[in-house]
Amino acid sequence: MSKQSLWWALLAVPLLLLGMDTAKGAEYGELVQKDGKWEFKNTEDPVLKLMHDKHVITDEEYFNVTDHTGKNWIEPADAVLNRRREMDWVRYEKTALHLPDWLDLGLENRTRFESYDHPWRAGQAIGNGRMDAQIALRTRLRFGLGGNGPLRLLFEGQDSRSFLDKDPGDFRDATTVNEFDVLQLLGSFTLNNVLDTGLRTDIHFGRMTLDIGNRRLVARNAFRNTTNSFDGFHWQVSQDKTWRLRAFFVEPVIRDDVKLDTQNQKSVFWGTYFESKHFPWFQLDAYYLGLNDKRVANVANHRTYSTFGGRLFKDPKAGEADYEIETSWQFGNRGVTDHFAYLNHFETGYMFNVPWTPRLVFQFDHASGDRQPGDSQNEGFDTLFGARRWEYGPTGIWGPFSRTNLISPGWRLFLNPTPNLILMARHRVWYLAQDRDFLGNTGLRDITGNAGTSLGHDIELQAQWQINANLDFDVGYVHWFKGSYFDSPIIIAQMPAGGNKDSDYFYASIRVRI
Repeated sequence: MSKQSLWWALLAVPLLLLGMDTAKGAEYGELVQKDGKWEFKNTEDPVLKLMHDKHVITDEEYFNVTDHTGKNWIEPADAVLNRRREMDWVRYEKTALHLPDWLDLGLENRTRFESYDHPWRAGQAIGNGRMDAQIALRTRLRFGLGGNGPLRLLFEGQDSRSFLDKDPGDFRDATTVNEFDVLQLLGSFTLNNVLDTGLRTDIHFGRMTLDIGNRRLVARNAFRNTTNSFDGFHWQVSQDKTWRLRAFFVEPVIRDDVKLDTQNQKSVFWGTYFESKHFPWFQLDAYYLGLNDKRVANVANHRTYSTFGGRLFKDPKAGEADYEIETSWQFGNRGVTDHFAYLNHFETGYMFNVPWTPRLVFQFDHASGDRQPGDSQNEGFDTLFGARRWEYGPTGIWGPFSRTNLISPGWRLFLNPTPNLILMARHRVWYLAQDRDFLGNTGLRDITGNAGTSLGHDIELQAQWQINANLDFDVGYVHWFKGSYFDSPIIIAQMPAGGNKDSDYFYASIRVRI
């Protein structure tokens, strides 16, 4: 490793921030030959261009890095486990250090400021109801071996921490802080064209993150400062992009904010998931998920569930209508009581074939709640390991709503003024499905039901600006008009002072990947 190459790797971040005026979202430059000389097109990546001009990298290395047709895409070990956007960006430091194709090195940092007023969670009652502002930092380091396989190895470490969270009443738990830990440590084995059938199969073993389906029940968290991960095995078989079948048997990793995360043999999670894309207008998912969680000593909190579900959808396309229907049903036991719960999601949208390609979406969710706490049946839906930011609003220190005991209609409007800028406006109305059950994970509950079910409504505005795959910005604002539920004396007594007043939430984040 030369000293010059090391300096180029270290200088990648400031160069990235200073030289992106002409870059377009997820587009990288190309060298073209003109009059016997190599010249750049107008969409060049300024960091790579500067490295090339200073002879840190060669023409061939530049071509290999900037190719965005996919032919030079080198799959990491978790390529079929998670969304490609989680791992696909230009590796500046790898390029500057002239590392071979069979070795991967990537670094990511996201810094977010977020703030909200009039906290409402029961666990924040020690505070005085003032504003809770925090700075969340999440740093990930990826190191992979194996190139295009068939055997690949991957280490991904993650450090999640929050600042300004030490005052009484500030929100802090294992969803905001998880310092210096192993997010993924896995191996994968891939066979293409198994026995000349045209099928591909992959086996994964070790610690991994998972994105499954539309991520409502199993997800690698994107907005949240910490991330779900699992220890165990995963297998898939697929035919191109037409269909695939996945199966897994894992132990969920138990996060600790400071100590190393561990798994527990008393918590086991398994399932199968089938995806069919034979018909673009009628894509189908079908799944079964099993959970046996007996970690805690209190038998009443043991969870033994079987979750069956299906999903029908059509992807958005300009000038066409789209839709999504998902239904999930849970059977089993919660402690010593029977468990029966469900989640139903419906949405329909239309993308207009006009400038800014606006897309208007109408949504409706119904997640069951427990009708009679203390009886022999539990009916509160358990969202397992799902994510919710893209449907229910920001999580982080916000996130008052989750997929349990909830009825919520709403709409969203998306605009694309430029290829790398997305604007979104959202409005949703919120109700409890059952007036005697908890409000999500807030700790609030009126066992008499006198507080009613009206949680109010909220509006959200969001702007996402992706300079390229290495640099993006995300800014958002939410105003929650709280409903009559929060004016009940029983609920007011459980909240911090002023918790029944409307709340405003704001965040701004920057993510840099090299």
